[in-house]
Amino acid sequence: MATTRRSSRLSAQAEAKPSPEAMPPPPQQNKRKRKATSDAAVPPQPTTPTKQRAQPGAAPSPLTPTPSTVAFIAEPADGRKKPRNATVTRLADPRFTNATLLSPETSRLVASRDIESVSPSKAPAIRMTTQNMLQEACDHLIKTDERMRTLIEKNPCKVFSPEGLAEKIDPFESLSSGIISQQVSGAAAKSIKGKFIALFGDEGSTPRFPHPSEVAKCSIEKLRTAGLSQRKAEYIHGLAGKFTNGELSVQMLHDAPYDELVEKLIAVRGLGRWSVEMFACFGLKRMDVFSVGDLGVQRGMAAFAGRDVAKLKSKGGKWKYMSEQDMLELSAKFAPYRSLFMWLMWRVEDSFTDVSTME
Repeated sequence: MATTRRSSRLSAQAEAKPSPEAMPPPPQQNKRKRKATSDAAVPPQPTTPTKQRAQPGAAPSPLTPTPSTVAFIAEPADGRKKPRNATVTRLADPRFTNATLLSPETSRLVASRDIESVSPSKAPAIRMTTQNMLQEACDHLIKTDERMRTLIEKNPCKVFSPEGLAEKIDPFESLSSGIISQQVSGAAAKSIKGKFIALFGDEGSTPRFPHPSEVAKCSIEKLRTAGLSQRKAEYIHGLAGKFTNGELSVQMLHDAPYDELVEKLIAVRGLGRWSVEMFACFGLKRMDVFSVGDLGVQRGMAAFAGRDVAKLKSKGGKWKYMSEQDMLELSAKFAPYRSLFMWLMWRVEDSFTDVSTME
C-alpha cells in the first residue's frame, strides 16, 4: 500500500513539473556591470532610467528621444540614405524655419530667399545665412558658457550644418512618420511605414509617400491593413484632412512664429507637445526649440549642472533630475540657439542616449 502511494505521488509530481521547453530561461547576469560596481576605484556608469508603469489617471511620463524615433521623423519614404544636396546660401533666422520644405501635393519648394536674390546694397548688412548660422550658434553657446566648448568640439552637429539645411523635408511625411513611430520599436515603425506606402503605390513604381489628398480619400479600414492601430489610422487620416483643406500648409509651417506653429500642430489629434517640438527642431530646423518634457534633456542638464544623476535616478516624480523652472532658467541664456543646446544635452552622457543617428 505504501509503495502504491509513493508511486502515485511521484507520478503527480512528474505531471506538475514543467517541461524544459516550457520553463523560462534563467535570467542572465551582467557580470561586467557587477564587477564594475564592486570596484571602488571605478565610479558606477549612468544607465538609462527604466520606464515606470503609469498609474491610472496619471500624466504620461516624459518622453526621451531615441535614434529610431527622431531619425524616423525625416527618413525618406523608400528607406534609402538621403542624397547629398547641393548647399545654397540662403537667408537664415534662428527663430523661424530654416529647412527647405517640399509641398506634399505639388512638390513646390518653400524656403528662405537665396542670398543672390538680395539687393547688393543690402547684402553686406546680412549677418545670418545657412552657411554661417551653425557657427554663430556655436560661438554664442561657448561665449555664454565656456564648458560648451568641449561638448561642441566632441560632437559636431550636422543637423544645422549647410548640408543639413539643404535637405528637402516633406512635412506631411515627417508628421505622419512621427505618429507611426509612437509606442512601437524602430523596426516595427519601419515595417508599418513600408506597408502604408505600398497601399498607394502601383506595382513596379518607385516608392513614394502618398499625398495628403490620397490619404484623405482612403478609408480608415484600408489604412489599418498596413498595421496601424485604429487611433493611429484616425490620426493620420485627420492630419491628411488638415493639409487638404488648407488648415495646415507648408507656407504656414515655414513662416509662422513658434508659438503659433505649436498651437496649430498640437490642435491636430495624435500630435503631442513632444512630437511637435521634435518636428520643429529636426524637421523644420528651427534653432530655438527647447523641450522641458524630455527626460533625456532633463538628465543631461542635471549632469551638465554637476548633479549626481545616479543618486537622483531613484527619486520619484516627473522632475527627478531637474525641475522645470531650473531647466527654463538654465536654457534661457542660450537663446536663440536652444535647439543646439538641447542636442548637446543629449550628448552629455554618451552611455545614456546615443543620438548620432539624428544627424
